[in-house]
Amino acid sequence: MLSVKDLHAYYGRAHILHGVSLEAMAGEVVALLGRNGAGKSTAMKAIMGLVPPARGAVSFAGRRIERLPPYRIARLGLGYVPEERRIFTELTVVENLEVGRQAPRDGAPAWTEDKLFALFPNLAGLRERAGGRMSGGEQQMLTIARTLMGNPRCVLLDEPSEGLAPIIVEQMARSIRMLKGEGLCVLLSEQNLHFSQAVADRAYIIEKGQIRFDGSMAELAADAALREQYLSV
Repeated sequence: MLSVKDLHAYYGRAHILHGVSLEAMAGEVVALLGRNGAGKSTAMKAIMGLVPPARGAVSFAGRRIERLPPYRIARLGLGYVPEERRIFTELTVVENLEVGRQAPRDGAPAWTEDKLFALFPNLAGLRERAGGRMSGGEQQMLTIARTLMGNPRCVLLDEPSEGLAPIIVEQMARSIRMLKGEGLCVLLSEQNLHFSQAVADRAYIIEKGQIRFDGSMAELAADAALREQYLSV
């Protein structure tokens, strides 16, 4: 569903991504793990076209997208949930969802408000609440739900568990597993190894803009030296 090969990206003259390659399949959750500043968010933004790749290839559902603007990438069915959430604080939950609505597309689950409220029960009783009057966890759920209203075939989640209370993190993990059950392709960037182990099938570790590990979560769990080298704080 998503294939990235030899991706290079810059911020100004700073070379941030050095040949990143990864892939994610339909019905699979893949974690991109690394410390702060390792290049996780830049990789997400480069895939989405928000940081124009300097070199490399990004293919989505068999189509090259690395030279497309972000709005065209989104219209192809690649959803993006930024780390900053960026909900519309003056709009209600229902209005935020309406902003993200796109037509159903082949090969993707079709989402409705009711289906999203079943996925995120916390939002069900907040239909008319303004986004700015919600907790951080509720805002994170709303951001993901708004992206799903676009009926994506694949979703990029940037640090979905960051700053959330443990009980909300557990609910977020449940929701991501349900997305996998819907056949969605999910690529998430994370620092939280425990959260990633609860949801992901495979993992990549990125450090200084380069992929240092590519394997199953079981392989990562069995390699304490690797975790200590690249993931310990």
